Amino acid sequence: MHCTWVSTGEVSSISCACSTTSDRWCASVPCPTARRLRQLVDWLRELTAGDLRRVAVAIETPRGAVVEALVDAGAHVYHLNPKQLDRFRDRHSVAGAKDDRRDAFVLACSLRTDLPCFRRIDPEDPLIVELREASRLDSRLLAQHTALANQLGAQLHRYWPQLLELAPGADEPWLWDLLARAAHPYSARRLTRAKLAKLLREHRIRRFDAEQLVAVLRQPPLPVAAGTLEAATMNIELLVPQLQLICRQRRQTAARLKRLLAQLSAAATADPEQPPQHRDAEILLSMPGVGKLVAATVLGEAAGPIARRDYQLLRALTGIAPVTRASGKSRHVAMRRACNQRLRNAVYHWALNSLQNDDASHLRYQALRHRGKTHGHALRMLADGHLRTLTAMLRDGTLHRSRNLVAPPSPNATQDEHVAA
Repeated sequence: MHCTWVSTGEVSSISCACSTTSDRWCASVPCPTARRLRQLVDWLRELTAGDLRRVAVAIETPRGAVVEALVDAGAHVYHLNPKQLDRFRDRHSVAGAKDDRRDAFVLACSLRTDLPCFRRIDPEDPLIVELREASRLDSRLLAQHTALANQLGAQLHRYWPQLLELAPGADEPWLWDLLARAAHPYSARRLTRAKLAKLLREHRIRRFDAEQLVAVLRQPPLPVAAGTLEAATMNIELLVPQLQLICRQRRQTAARLKRLLAQLSAAATADPEQPPQHRDAEILLSMPGVGKLVAATVLGEAAGPIARRDYQLLRALTGIAPVTRASGKSRHVAMRRACNQRLRNAVYHWALNSLQNDDASHLRYQALRHRGKTHGHALRMLADGHLRTLTAMLRDGTLHRSRNLVAPPSPNATQDEHVAA
């Protein structure tokens, strides 16, 4: 008996499908809770006489409580992109009908007939799971930090734009501390030069001194309508504590990412029997241009392809592999849009940072620009080379030996000499 359990990814319901050689059956059950998930696992054990290895699961989402419960129970779980499911649905209905029971039936049939189109979901190392969540948390905190800083800058533009001459982005901690002490221009004038100098020393601000800050604070504020100053300061008094809190949380998250990467590398050194992801962290961090944020994102979001050393899948997930559309005599190659956006951003910064840390990468980038490639295209091709090198290093278990493999050309070298190098 071959049993397939299917989740459509809908919030309202979960669809199940079970098939044998003689009959087919589909059902829809309510949204999962802890009790219902246990009932589902128990039901599957009854169908398979306690051997869940006979169960194959097709699901649209690769993560979640349902996936984790089934993987932990021993079932074979396979992930399918929702866009692919939409294509498979056309096999069974040309009218475009869609419901949970039909999706369950389509996924069950597709898993039997088109297994290579599905991706197997395997249990992940706990450190990799924690690393992925920490990197995603850092991205969310950064987005909140940027949004709140923009709001703070907008409020300062209303009545106190002089401060933005010293901190144009309104995203610096010294500015938040200053506004926490005196959000009103007239109260800021009462701050002594010694207090302001101490504030700048605490935040290690050297691009201007206390004298310049005093001169800015003593400038008259903009003339505004009655009530505008009070309304703006009220907003600032609420925004500043939020920015300070997020800043502390970002520092804590960065320290946690650094600690997790160190644990992965240390585990690989101490115990050679550790999972391959542990050694992968050390290898990835040895690559030029890779920092803790890039390493955490790549290891967390692409744990499966990295563990399998799948270079082509890595290219597709990061958006590096182009999309070719050829028909007859026409041929068009375009940038890949369907990819993991977090991985795309990570490899972009990886390639960009490698220009400053690796002479070979810098010369490769110059050669691509000399051939007429745009900045983005050159960076994608450079990142493609990094992924190819990384895959080979992972396969061989070797570290990157040097960040400067090629000596930089002399400043008086011609463009042809640069390209030849």
